[in-house]
Amino acid sequence: MQPAVSDPMTGRLVDGRYEVVGRIARGGMATVYRAVDRRLDRTVALKVMHPHLAESADFVARFRREARAAARLSHPGIVAIYDQGFEGDSSYLTMEFVDGPNLRTVLRARGALSLGEALDLLDAVLDALAAAHRAGLVHRDVKPENVLLTSAGRPKVADFGLARAVTEATAASTGTVLGTVAYLAPEIVTSGLADARADVYACGVLLYELLTGTQPFEGEAPIQVAYQHVHTDIPAPSERVAWLPAEVDELVAALTARTLDERPADAGAALDLLRRTRDAVDDATLARVADVAPRGPAAEADDPHSTRVTPVHEVRGTVALPIGAIARPTPEPDPAGPRRRRRRRRAVALSVLALVLAVVVGGSAWWFVAGPGAYTPVPAVVGLDEDSAVTLLADADLGVDVQREHHDTAPAGEVVSADPAPGEPVRRDGTVRLLVSQGILMVEVPPLAELPLEDAVAALEEVGLTPGAVEEPWSDDVPAGVVMSSAPGAGEVVPHTQPVDLVVSAGREPVALVSVVGATAETAQADLTAAGLTPVVAEEYSAAVAAGRVIRQDPSPGPDVQLYRGDEVTIVVSLGPEPVPVPDVVGQQIGAARTTLEEAGFVVEVEEILGGFFGTVRSMSPGAGEALVPGSTVTLTVV
Repeated sequence: MQPAVSDPMTGRLVDGRYEVVGRIARGGMATVYRAVDRRLDRTVALKVMHPHLAESADFVARFRREARAAARLSHPGIVAIYDQGFEGDSSYLTMEFVDGPNLRTVLRARGALSLGEALDLLDAVLDALAAAHRAGLVHRDVKPENVLLTSAGRPKVADFGLARAVTEATAASTGTVLGTVAYLAPEIVTSGLADARADVYACGVLLYELLTGTQPFEGEAPIQVAYQHVHTDIPAPSERVAWLPAEVDELVAALTARTLDERPADAGAALDLLRRTRDAVDDATLARVADVAPRGPAAEADDPHSTRVTPVHEVRGTVALPIGAIARPTPEPDPAGPRRRRRRRRAVALSVLALVLAVVVGGSAWWFVAGPGAYTPVPAVVGLDEDSAVTLLADADLGVDVQREHHDTAPAGEVVSADPAPGEPVRRDGTVRLLVSQGILMVEVPPLAELPLEDAVAALEEVGLTPGAVEEPWSDDVPAGVVMSSAPGAGEVVPHTQPVDLVVSAGREPVALVSVVGATAETAQADLTAAGLTPVVAEEYSAAVAAGRVIRQDPSPGPDVQLYRGDEVTIVVSLGPEPVPVPDVVGQQIGAARTTLEEAGFVVEVEEILGGFFGTVRSMSPGAGEALVPGSTVTLTVV
């Protein structure tokens, strides 16, 4: 992916969850941003559809359906879809963030790939498409821009379902088809309809471009390129790169056959053909690369605002074409090119061989017309239970090869697909491969408690489950970011499509520290307890603070002080002034005794006996040495 550029969306929080970091790219249908999922703390790619698409209720409905279907795809070569939703007037998708460039960037930087690299890359793309085709999904917009490369160079196909949702909605409302014209299959141009074979066609065009560095058809307008797709065979790559072997020409010709019946039925069949072709080519040829000059800096190649001039005959980007504006061609001989001459020579050779065989075996016509070699259409078995389908095929003198796979919607035991498909011809003694549903894949929820959130998400993804809602309560016992529980819980067996909700600790709850200095001990303890803190009481004497009131607290409120629920706060409660011992003044004259006691902080009262004639202290109460609080009264008896 390209570095982000300035955009008004940068810094926004989408749907209260996705924080937009920067823009990655802008295309004909959407703008892609790099964002951070605050809930799961991971980097994602946020694809925001252009607002005008949301004006169509048909598009919105198709968008939701296709996004849900694409989200069920789980394949290492497919960019995962995590979420969908709406932001203002626009729909958005949240997808896996791929940390490398797209294939268009690589092509512009290198010009072309070696034969081995091109075949390996297309192998990975077809493998991903095969998984989608088995699930009933057609991509409809396979092109270099939708093939992303990880930092390790592993291809990942992006945008499943989006092109279909946009194209079908647009076709229904405006009578036009949207697509990248350089890769559009003829049937899309003429009818607006497509199946898995349209993706195969686009892969053939992609292989041509990887090997030659150019697209097979050029034109000053998209309609000119579309016309060529409908009326002209894709040229042999060896016409541009002479050293390319005939096996590669034949592979491209098979993938891009204009007649649907001559094209591989889906990406799985195309992948088998590609691997047979690769096995037929020697290592030295696989290592060769066409001498094609790079087209310019990679950054310019993908920047929609670049001022770099695109060659006038190269048509790129998403365009709208009227459905049926280009009619299907009427059968007529095509001008003979190198590839057609090779085909004619093979056809002549096959005809001669057929004639010789007919002479040798004599009555073989009966075998192919009425005997065991005759063809019969495959019965309609899709949707039947396995036993009924096997019986129906046996009645048609056909063998059965049953394969079983999990399926998200078909119940266990139901036939999901047949190869050849129902209605297609097959030898009467041939075999039909049935794909029978094992029901939806059930997965056991792994133990997640006590794992960090990131590890818990990885554990779910490892078994094929996805995280759902995340609740984050405070916890005194579980550290922040650690999973406390899940729903469904560990050990429960659930459909692999069911999200697993997580309860993740937010850590200890922060609380505000209140000041209780000067309050009574009872009030201070009550206030701290109400704030969620634990008061600890200490006492000391104080001449300045009345007994029973708080002298100080530890810690004290301040900008750098943060406490959490349950933390201890120590309060020091005054015991009042500290007691001091009463001086011994018995036997002293009253004047000296009074002075001594008052200097010690006591109040003196005098009781005289016989009028206190002698002025001598006879006794004192309290007695000498007793500890009294300064300010207490000492009574002297004077004689």
